[in-house]
Amino acid sequence: MVKFGAVGGSGIAVNFLVFNLLLHGLMWAPMAATVIASCVAMGSNYLGFRFFAYRDRASRTRRQIALFFAFSGIGVIMESALFYIGYHGLGMNTPLGSNLAKALSIVLASAFRFLVYRTWVFEQVKHGR
Repeated sequence: MVKFGAVGGSGIAVNFLVFNLLLHGLMWAPMAATVIASCVAMGSNYLGFRFFAYRDRASRTRRQIALFFAFSGIGVIMESALFYIGYHGLGMNTPLGSNLAKALSIVLASAFRFLVYRTWVFEQVKHGR
């Protein structure tokens, strides 16, 4: 869980950095900024999970990669929907409000990601006797 948190924390930093650069620096549309930021973080998270957090688990396979990106895609959809509700539905459209909406959406989607990554994507290696 600690390693998941370390990788997740760096992914959150990447997510916020890209999000704020796109939304507040380059003035992109809010939904485009959140989706792109989430996708960039997804890629950096895969590398961190594969080579650091879960390196002792099942070796990299096409199945593992497909499951990671499928579940991550669902996570991006969840995160984006939650961000949309906060930003547009609840009026959290100031710089502080948009970051709060982004933070809440990341937290909720990360609970889902933790469960599915640990359970299905980076399965525990079963050692024979």
